[in-house]
Amino acid sequence: MTATIWKCAHCGTTVKQAAPPAKCPSCDKACEFLNVTCYTPDCAAEKVDKRVG
Repeated sequence: MTATIWKCAHCGTTVKQAAPPAKCPSCDKACEFLNVTCYTPDCAAEKVDKRVG
């Protein structure tokens, strides 16, 4: 299974893991995490969909 890329809505840090973390490893807050993993050929090379978040 491929890991998902999660972006912290507070500070913008991204983490690659199966589920979003309980709190951000960078800003140490319980933030909302957005799934920014690329699922279309448009951004497959970068793996992150910059149109999200």
